Formats: sequence, C-alpha cells, structure tokens
Amino acid sequence: MVVTEADLDRLTNETLELLQALIRNECVNDGSYESGHEDRSARLLENELEGLGLDIERYETGPGRSSLVTRYHGTDPTAPALCLMGHTDVVPVTPEGWDRDPFGGELIHGEVWGRGAVDMLNLTSSMAVVFRHIVKSGKRYPGDIIYFAVADEEAGGIHGAKQLLDEQWDHLKCDYVLTEFGGIPVSTSLLLTTAEKGVGWRRLHVEGTPGHGSMPYMTDNALVTAAEIVRRIAAYDPGARLDSLWEQRVRAMNLGPELSEKLLDPGSIHEVLALMPPALARNTHSCSHTTFSPNVIHGGVKTNVIPDRVSIDVDVRTLPGETSADVDAHLKTALGDLYERVRTEILQDEPATASPTDNPLWSALEKAMARPYPELTLVPSLVTGGTDSRFFRQKGAIAFGAGLLSPQVSAEDFLMRFHGHNERIDVESLRLTTQLWLDVVELLWD
Repeated sequence: MVVTEADLDRLTNETLELLQALIRNECVNDGSYESGHEDRSARLLENELEGLGLDIERYETGPGRSSLVTRYHGTDPTAPALCLMGHTDVVPVTPEGWDRDPFGGELIHGEVWGRGAVDMLNLTSSMAVVFRHIVKSGKRYPGDIIYFAVADEEAGGIHGAKQLLDEQWDHLKCDYVLTEFGGIPVSTSLLLTTAEKGVGWRRLHVEGTPGHGSMPYMTDNALVTAAEIVRRIAAYDPGARLDSLWEQRVRAMNLGPELSEKLLDPGSIHEVLALMPPALARNTHSCSHTTFSPNVIHGGVKTNVIPDRVSIDVDVRTLPGETSADVDAHLKTALGDLYERVRTEILQDEPATASPTDNPLWSALEKAMARPYPELTLVPSLVTGGTDSRFFRQKGAIAFGAGLLSPQVSAEDFLMRFHGHNERIDVESLRLTTQLWLDVVELLWD
C-alpha cells in the first residue's frame, strides 16, 4: 500500500507506542502452564482493533493464556490468504544484567528497550498497526488478511498455535504466513527465514545407590555419573551437515573464496568458526550442526544423602532430514559406555520444517525489501530456534520469517539481543518493518 511520508511517520509512531505498551504488559512465559498472562496483551490488541467492523475472536487455552484472531476478507474467495502472526509472550529476564528496566519500554536515543523488543513484539505491534491501517483505508485485496496474536510461542506453542491450529483451523486457515525473524543485512545479502531446525528434547534419567554423604568412597553417586554425562554431551561433535541452504548462506556472508571454501568443507569449518565473533560463530555453528545443550539438572534430596536419582534435560536441535532415531544414535555415540546407565524420556520431538521460495510471497518480499535495500540480495536462511511457523507448514501453508533491520543493527548485535540482556530495537527498524508489511500486501496480489 502506498503511503505518504507523513502517514509512515504516524504509523511508525503508532508501532512504537504499541510496542512500548506490549513490553510493559510483562507477559513472561517461563514454560509453566500458569505463566504468560498473554490475556493482558490480547485485550490490549483487541482494544486497538475495535471499531473496524470485523469479528475479533479471543481464544483462551489456559488461565490468562489468550490469543487473538481477526480476518479482513478479500474480494476473491479463491485467492490465497495471508496471515500476519506475532506472539505476545516473552522469555524471563535477569534484571541485574540490564542497564534499564526490562519492562519499562523506554525510548532511549532512538531505541526502544525491553524484553520482547526484538523477540518479537516489534513485529507483533507493527503487524497490528498495518492491519488496522489497511482495514480503515477501506482498500480490499483479492485474498483475506488475517492478524494472529498468539500466546505460548516461547514454550513451544503447545498452549498457543499448535492447539489453535488443531481446533480453530477454519478461523486461521491461510496459504501464506509472515512471522519472525528475517531481514537481517549480512554483507551484500538480506537473510530471510525459510526453514527452522527440528526439536528433539530429551530428559536423561540417571540412577545410582543412596548412602550417607559422610562415606562417599566407592559409592554409586548418580550426581557424579550425571556430571560425566553432561561433560560428554558438551564435548560431543556430531559433525557438520552441509546442504544447499547452507551453501547459499555461506555465499551470502561474502567472506572471500578461501574462507568460504573452508566453511563448505566439514573437515575445516571449525577453523573459520574460531575466527568469528562469538555471537556469529554460535549461530553459524548451529546452522551447520545438530546441537546438544544440557540445560537443566535435577537431583539430590539433602546435603548428607548420596543421590540415587538425577535427571538432565538436553535441548537437541536437529537439521533438516534428521529423525528421532538419529537423535538417539547421537546420544549413544556421545555417552559411550554410560549410555546403558541412562533411561531416555522424549520431551518434544518434531522434525525440521521448510518452505519453498518459488511462490508469490517470496517474490513480493524480494521486491518489497529491494526498495530500501536495492543493493542487497534476498537469501533463504535456516533459523536455529523454533517458531510457530512449523505448525502452519504442517498444515500446508508457506511460512517465512521476515521484518527489516536498519543498517544500525548488525547481525551480531541482533543475535546477541535475542533472549539476552539489554534487548532493544531502533525506531528506524520499526519504520522499515512497518513499510515492509504495507509493501508486501500491495505486491502479493499484484
């Protein structure tokens, strides 16, 4: 949709104010059923969209766990429908690590500070503002436009998108989805998410023999065994698996022929990773390897009692093509002789998902992103974490992670702010992203 500079200024300011309000709602999802409180933001967004003459539905999947859906009907029932999806929950914070109030939503030197500023309340707010603007303008497009503000994404979407797509597909049915995250300038390219890694979360149960803590000699201490299991998992290298998506990413980084060839060689990739800034190295490694991160351990009952039971939660992220059996095979290799000491429980098991790029939505994104960045090439990319895109892909929809960052935000800065201290987004990125949604809607059905 073509807008004047004055209109874009107004819409950017509306996005800014809505982002601040969403941050201040403090919808922190710690993974428990009782957390999240996304109803605060669902009600806020409902108030923002009232008076448009549309049906607005709020679905509660648990106490205070509300998601919002509304649809602006197009002129052609056979035309593809587009869903603008943003989640309203955020991850917990450690306030002591922040320079500002993580839920203050303060505007400091052209940046909005707060948990969720990049993940992903900036997109959730800009999508709502653009959706409202389109409906108020009265302009209709061939296909439907759906706005979906969803709960529980940060805990895997079980009480959000997964449940709602299973139960309310008639209200959410669409062909295309735009959500987090993409539009990251890297050298001469813009990375846009077309695929995401799979999840193979495992809980490893380790058993020992209880005894008195004053006599540890020759005891079967489950915690000591668990410590060695954690060490082996942390040291395990599953090897790089490099595909065409990886090759496109490497070419986009524009590191020169020597480093690029090393990144395309499983035997030498670690030489280049060691030279990269930490945030970029972590992301690059995760895009080329199945990863294993032991993140939670429970065990022991008392300081003077040798523990007989310990559990370890391992965050496993699989590359496209890997299965649940592959995850277990990796763990068996990593643990060696200790594998027989472990009982493995599957916490979550979902394969990697991807969307093709030979479609009108990709073409619209290419044209829209070329307007502010004519010198950059749009490149498909794999995201290492999970998003709600996978649930739509399982329904047959094409889903991309989009948005636009300003040149002020480097890829390294952006990645460090995800789930990190001092999360913030600059107003220029809000402006670029707001314009992006307007342009994509205009170009999609062109």
